[in-house]
Amino acid sequence: MKVQEKGTKYLMLLLIVIPLIFSSCKKEQSGATGWNYNDPKNGGFQKIPYLEQETGPGLVLIEGGRFTMGRVEQEVHYDWNNIPRTVTVSSFYMDETEVTNFMYLEYLYWLERVYLADYPEVYRKALPDTLVWRSKLAYNEPYVDFYLRHPAYRDYPVVGVNWLQANDYCAWRTDRVNEIILIREGLFEHYPNQINEDNFNTEAYILGQYESGKRVDGIPDLNPNKEYRNVTIEDGILLPKYRLPTEAEWEYAAYGLIGNTIEELIPDKKLYPWNGHAIRNSNEKYIGQILANFKRGRGDNMGVAGALNDNADVTAPVYAYWPNDYGLYNMAGNVSEWVMDVYRPLSLEDNDDFRPFRGNVYQTKELDEEGAYMEKDSLGHIIYRDVDPKLDNLQARRNYKQADNIDYLDGHWESNINYREMMDDPASAKNDPLSLMYQFESSTLINDEARVYKGASWKDRAYWAVPGTRRYLTQDESTSYIGFRCAMTRLGSPIGMGY
Repeated sequence: MKVQEKGTKYLMLLLIVIPLIFSSCKKEQSGATGWNYNDPKNGGFQKIPYLEQETGPGLVLIEGGRFTMGRVEQEVHYDWNNIPRTVTVSSFYMDETEVTNFMYLEYLYWLERVYLADYPEVYRKALPDTLVWRSKLAYNEPYVDFYLRHPAYRDYPVVGVNWLQANDYCAWRTDRVNEIILIREGLFEHYPNQINEDNFNTEAYILGQYESGKRVDGIPDLNPNKEYRNVTIEDGILLPKYRLPTEAEWEYAAYGLIGNTIEELIPDKKLYPWNGHAIRNSNEKYIGQILANFKRGRGDNMGVAGALNDNADVTAPVYAYWPNDYGLYNMAGNVSEWVMDVYRPLSLEDNDDFRPFRGNVYQTKELDEEGAYMEKDSLGHIIYRDVDPKLDNLQARRNYKQADNIDYLDGHWESNINYREMMDDPASAKNDPLSLMYQFESSTLINDEARVYKGASWKDRAYWAVPGTRRYLTQDESTSYIGFRCAMTRLGSPIGMGY
């Protein structure tokens, strides 16, 4: 009886193990159709091994969540443009530091090498405005001459860059990072002779409009009718775009509340990116030291000789001071920073409470008469156009009806002082409705080109170091105290490793 039971156990074990052995030799099958993945016999539909998104150079993962966006202290300006509101921000990536002068010089060098001979305007358009340092009653010429290019300032944040230039830098950085990824994977060679439209562009490569610099024809294609193919989005190798953070993302990252949570509770709110309500370090090792680079008081940019309170007269190196709980440096000083959003005083009342943002202008890739993607422009970029209500059948959509949604839910015509005049002449209102609404350049500087910038700078008081504060500037203007850092969308799991 015991022998029979033992033999039965062995038989059951074999019945379990043998199918496992044979199944391990089989290709993975679709749970929907039962067809094999990665099998040229049935068309070669591929399933690529994938773990999670690679962290791009210079970035740190910001785990998302809910937080109270807006001010949490007295509104001394009485603008009431940052009323507290609970919102949720998805996980994303953000630069550990501000973009430095040396990083930006790398960008300028590339533009000069690729475009200067035939398109010098591209290089000139990217140059920071070094004249922002000038003041009629101060001697700042040394900064005009040396701040951007001298190696003494190479690790200091770049300034004099407007919002448009910051976006162009983000787009360039995306292509350079994805290009080096393809070189690392053995698909491309270093190709320093790129010029004019013959330069690596991520979208052009994906659409098959860039072939220069390839080391091999591509990766093996399991489609029986093809031999090789380019890397695609489905492979998960190329990174999403570098971009400016949204206002909500920047503010959420600046607070660093991940260091203040106990389970789902946040028992201690923060006024600044550090704990407590003081601007000096309470740690015994560093007690009394200023925690960020800002102006302590009138005429006091740096303290007294022998005991400089923040060791910086204007900006400071980007790794100066202590990082917040996300590992981000200088989120409360050094330079204020551009974000993506168009400024409106009541954005927090209008925006969604999930990934809030104002500034959407929806676009689509331009197609030729045959329905194929247009060839690249003279700079090597894919051509886009704003979505069109008729061409793109937006009337059938429920979530948006036009390309430009910046002024969605914006203002009340009936409360405008020019309402009667506009009703008498509706054509004038259609020409530039927002300028009429806000009386641009008469009583306000708010229009669709007013962009938000966040945080304190080297010339601000501690008041602006509270992440909830917000200011704005026209997108084509720059200053000596506004810089920027890049962000990137997080794809998949919000906390990493697929959990």
